[in-house]
Amino acid sequence: MTRAGGPTTGVPGPVAGRGQGGRADRGLGRSVGRTMLVAVIAVAILAAGATWWQVVDANRLTGSPDDAANVAAARTIVRGRIYDRDGKVLASTKRDANGEPYRVYPSDSTSGVVGYASRRYGSAGLERTFDAELTGRRGSDPIQDILDHLDPSRRERGSDLRTSLSLPLQKLAVSLLGKDKGAVFMLDPRTGEVLVDASTPTFDVNEIADPAGDAAYFAALRKDPSSPLLPRPTLGLYVPGSVFKIVTAIAALGSGAITPKTTYAKQPPAEKTGLLVDGYRVKDGHHDFTQPRPLALAEATEVSCNIFYALAGLATGGADLVRWAAAVGFGAPIPYDLPTETSQVTEGTGSDPGGFADRVELANASYGQAQVLVTPIQMALVAAAVANGGTIMRPRAVMAVVAPDGTVSERPAEVWLRPFGPDVAAPIRAAMTLAVEGRYGHLFTSGAKVPGVLTAGKSGTAEIGGSGEPHSWFIGFAPADHPTIAIAVVVENGGSGALRASPIAGKLLQAYFSQVRP
Repeated sequence: MTRAGGPTTGVPGPVAGRGQGGRADRGLGRSVGRTMLVAVIAVAILAAGATWWQVVDANRLTGSPDDAANVAAARTIVRGRIYDRDGKVLASTKRDANGEPYRVYPSDSTSGVVGYASRRYGSAGLERTFDAELTGRRGSDPIQDILDHLDPSRRERGSDLRTSLSLPLQKLAVSLLGKDKGAVFMLDPRTGEVLVDASTPTFDVNEIADPAGDAAYFAALRKDPSSPLLPRPTLGLYVPGSVFKIVTAIAALGSGAITPKTTYAKQPPAEKTGLLVDGYRVKDGHHDFTQPRPLALAEATEVSCNIFYALAGLATGGADLVRWAAAVGFGAPIPYDLPTETSQVTEGTGSDPGGFADRVELANASYGQAQVLVTPIQMALVAAAVANGGTIMRPRAVMAVVAPDGTVSERPAEVWLRPFGPDVAAPIRAAMTLAVEGRYGHLFTSGAKVPGVLTAGKSGTAEIGGSGEPHSWFIGFAPADHPTIAIAVVVENGGSGALRASPIAGKLLQAYFSQVRP
């Protein structure tokens, strides 16, 4: 038996009368109405999508150097200039024989931080981060930005960048690193202003930016085993060695595991026999002149005592060491003007607290070995945290964006982290001062002392295994009693911290006080 209107299979039945026909007509009307409603909704969605892409999401599009409109506009728009803190030009624009603009860089010393802008190879460094501003796609007026994005021909020139970088210090850092691979990062701990972001080896930025440049050059750079395209201060990961002891000191004091007066009776005899930790001996024989007296924090830092720091790390525990390291920036990218690698205390795959494999790994990590890996910017910020009483300012190289009409958009200083207070910072600051100024400390930080300026710091000799020379490290700040500058230096395979990194830091700090400090 079938129902009026047809069987359940959907085959239409005969029209049996006026009543049945009316119901069919109403069904057809409802079907058409639903179709029209769907069509209206679809048009609304498309309209909303267009509005979103063209208006709401336009700011992201204007900021993307990979956006098709931006790529096309880059061939005609004159990029804004980039200046150092004193108005020295770091990047400007010329035109080729066809009248198309291309970038010119006066110094290769900024190749890692300023980067490059090339029609052929894209962009890197600040040139990439601030591409929207430099090409005029992002300014102080969001509505104007949207209109310019819809019609790129409206804009002819981009905004300028005023940075906190010091070109003389940048050149000096590169010169002091010489043929070594390494990095220097210097900043004002009070404001986060970055004065030096130097990486070696550098490369010929103009050869990349010039459309007439040799195409083989960039290919060779990418294959170069010395990795000149790697911005080492921000993306280089290194074993830190003893400079990490400052992180351990922060964790140990901050967690209450030690006080500035804590000593360990095990430490003096362990200087000769090694500290036995679950069958493994932690050895440290390069300061026998402290025998047989147990050392407290300041003296242990002055002579870089591995035994003291292994014991302090064990007392702190893996969970607290990782937690306090995270409080100063470990375990996450740093909000800087360039991308940053993430520093780590451990790989975190172990079953012990904090992700350590065992107490042996924890003991070794506490003086900067084992699986600890850091970026130079991270260690500069650790030094800056101590210098600034436990407050870390967000690091920034670009201070302001200046539009073609002269409108200035300042990028003000801002607090990033407040991991600890002056009660933790003060004893560590005293210990780092002794590590440079002390009777024994200067032996481990040779050349770091700035004549006439109270200087604080910590050197490091990072063992990397195998037959390679250790990495040479130094972190510090000055003046120690009211710091205005903090620094981190690493020289790959440079030997002891006193041999390469400390003298480099000393020369740069001295140049800062004689040439740059306001």
